[in-house]
Amino acid sequence: MSHTPSRPFGAVLTAMVTPMTEDGKLDLDAAAALATHLVDHGHDGLVLNGTTGESPTTHAPEKAELIRVVADAVGDRASIVAGAGSNDTLHAVRMADQAAQAGADGLLVVSPYYSRPSQEGIVRHVTAVADATALPVMLYDVPGRTGVRLAQSTLDALAAHDRVVAVKDATGDVYSAATAAARTGLAWYSGDDSLLLPFLAHGAAGIVSVAGHVVGPQFAAIVAAFDAGDHARALQIFLSIAPAIDALNGQGFQAVAAKAAVQALGLIPSRHLRLPLVAASDAEAEAVRTGLRAAGIDVDAPALSPQH
Repeated sequence: MSHTPSRPFGAVLTAMVTPMTEDGKLDLDAAAALATHLVDHGHDGLVLNGTTGESPTTHAPEKAELIRVVADAVGDRASIVAGAGSNDTLHAVRMADQAAQAGADGLLVVSPYYSRPSQEGIVRHVTAVADATALPVMLYDVPGRTGVRLAQSTLDALAAHDRVVAVKDATGDVYSAATAAARTGLAWYSGDDSLLLPFLAHGAAGIVSVAGHVVGPQFAAIVAAFDAGDHARALQIFLSIAPAIDALNGQGFQAVAAKAAVQALGLIPSRHLRLPLVAASDAEAEAVRTGLRAAGIDVDAPALSPQH
């Protein structure tokens, strides 16, 4: 997929897990290898240091080093979008600046969570982050995690900023996405794997995914089929990977399931996560593997190392 004004970060992006060793340190070699695998398999963008990347429990030097390592690994073959999300605006500004210095191509800016600011507060927060660097910004609207949704007036105000170019939409409201995209001119990305097709039908640019860890080629094929007007083919591919989408999203702990999935494919050695997230048990990991098998994904090759 080409990077165009309508697809400023590409079409298929995955919010990549942050591989860790059994003692909880970042596994940068595994991160580089995983990123390379994803770009070799359908991705034209990666999101680092997002929720699935365990951003609440990784620290500033770790975030910057992860960006550097992945950017070096994939070069210009994919857009690197770095999370700059915090409920402390000054902290988010520092994250944005560090991401830019580390080689990111764009920023993912979520509404400040927990504190539930006013819409004016959200506008000022995002504006401060967008003003901090020359990088383009993707807004992230995920009220299920932040406790606040971006109002239409907020989207309009932020769309007027030269560097705000896209939205990752995890509201589940496809109708509002279509009308807001048409009104603002922003590129819209589905933030839910299960809603890729309806979002594409309503004019979306693509997806920021979790299941893309294991079905990147299929997502790329879905977008290509949809672009070509072969909607029946797009639906056929989508339905074939539904068990994988369910396996990585069904329990609501996407980082946990995604790490179990990529470990099952031998792409990372460990499924360790930092507390308060808890790594998948053997039974939970096997349930993920069952879902992948049902989607036609070969998980019978042994992972690089056992458990945890």
